[in-house]
Amino acid sequence: MSIFKFVEYLSHEKNYSKLTLKAYESDLIQFQNFLDIEFDNSNLEIANYSMIRQWIVELVNRDLENKSINRKISSLKTYYKFLLKVKVIESNPLAKHQVLKTPKRQQNAFSTKEVNQLNEIYTDETFEGLRDHVIIELLYMTGMRRQELIDLKLDDLDLAENQVRIHGKRNKQRLVPLLKSARNLLTKYISERSQVADKSCENLILTNKGKPAYPNLIHRVIQNYFSKISTKKKQSPHLLRHTFANHLLEKGADITAIKELLGHSSLASTQVYTQNSLKELTKAHSSAHPRSKINKK
Repeated sequence: MSIFKFVEYLSHEKNYSKLTLKAYESDLIQFQNFLDIEFDNSNLEIANYSMIRQWIVELVNRDLENKSINRKISSLKTYYKFLLKVKVIESNPLAKHQVLKTPKRQQNAFSTKEVNQLNEIYTDETFEGLRDHVIIELLYMTGMRRQELIDLKLDDLDLAENQVRIHGKRNKQRLVPLLKSARNLLTKYISERSQVADKSCENLILTNKGKPAYPNLIHRVIQNYFSKISTKKKQSPHLLRHTFANHLLEKGADITAIKELLGHSSLASTQVYTQNSLKELTKAHSSAHPRSKINKK
């Protein structure tokens, strides 16, 4: 069973994103190459757990983080589940595999002050300047993912109703409100966009050459602007999504509502973004609640 057919299955049946499909394909090809070198056989279908364990050892020796290794093994596990489904194999060699332990990392969101300082930097009214402004504002205003922003089309914007339709993972759509302040910015940007856009391109965010934006462009914009106002080592589109969730929680938004805005399927996923804020709320609750004084006596 070819890797291509598996990726095709994930694309058509599971509606996985292009980035996810690329990652799965890359992981499987890497394991296939390993089998070819170490066992003179690149047939994934006959690989056993012992072979997979040897690959894990090699990945560890290459100093890959456990998180990255777990992702690669997850790709393999999904592949073997697919082979079971189509009755190519009789058992999944990874059925009893346990993931490697990974340290929990706390993400420090951008502060409200840092985000507000960006207003002093937004002075460029050219296409590029307005586009960069739109990229940051949409990420922070809606909490959408980087790929969701890249996939956004002009028709997904409803400026009359101040809302945007976001195409999430597995083609799940959600409507997220926009602040009224976004209308003027987006109107200006769309006007400038029309001057550079390729007529066949419907994507909202474009390169200077009028082509659809790509992941590194979005990341570069975030780093370029936030490096001027923040000393945080990590400055990424995902951190803006994390910031969006934290700032809403700090202002009293219901965590279930934040879950819907982020497009999460489970509340547990949302709590990863809001963990820091929850700790602060717990601290505030402990110091302010009348019962806490009783417990201290």
